[in-house]
Amino acid sequence: MGQTWRSREKNHSHFHFKNVFFTTFKPMLEELITSKTRLRLLIKFFISQANRGYLNGLATEMGESTNSIRKELNHLQGAGYLEKVKVNNKVEYKANTKHPLFAVLQKVVFKHLGLEDVVDTVLERMGDVQEIILVGDYAHGNDSGKIEVFLIGEQLNMEYIVQLEEKIEKLIKRKISFYLASKFLSTQPHIVLFNEKDNR
Repeated sequence: MGQTWRSREKNHSHFHFKNVFFTTFKPMLEELITSKTRLRLLIKFFISQANRGYLNGLATEMGESTNSIRKELNHLQGAGYLEKVKVNNKVEYKANTKHPLFAVLQKVVFKHLGLEDVVDTVLERMGDVQEIILVGDYAHGNDSGKIEVFLIGEQLNMEYIVQLEEKIEKLIKRKISFYLASKFLSTQPHIVLFNEKDNR
């Protein structure tokens, strides 16, 4: 299960997110994120449109009461950001990808987690990177504080990896672990943060 998050422009110019965010979408974000529980649910469902969850499972995963989770799910669904589907007599929630602000909210989540900074720093420092792939807790939408990333390429600067981890951790205020490989063969849930082929 994988999802490509974004394709950087061919000239690798930055996505002008900050200006758009602060002038247009900051009020929306402030309205949405009035509780930590709501923020965690947004991360869960908007980091990957493939992520789903049901009430009891989300309560267990997040260590919250079912009443607290239900309240925030109802709020997000009522606003149209989430939709629910019935699967095997269970009601599951997922991001409403047809909502006009879906792409914006996804970018907000990625920006909040520092994933855009991860991509930019890796591409600047690590040489010829073919793919950058998010795995682990964050691919599942769990804001655990530890980001795990595969860097795919043939001639990556392995000696620099520890320094790179330290640099990025200071930048994004989260722990990060990089794994280097020439190919990504895992079947675990993942999100492709960068793919060289998309930028040719």
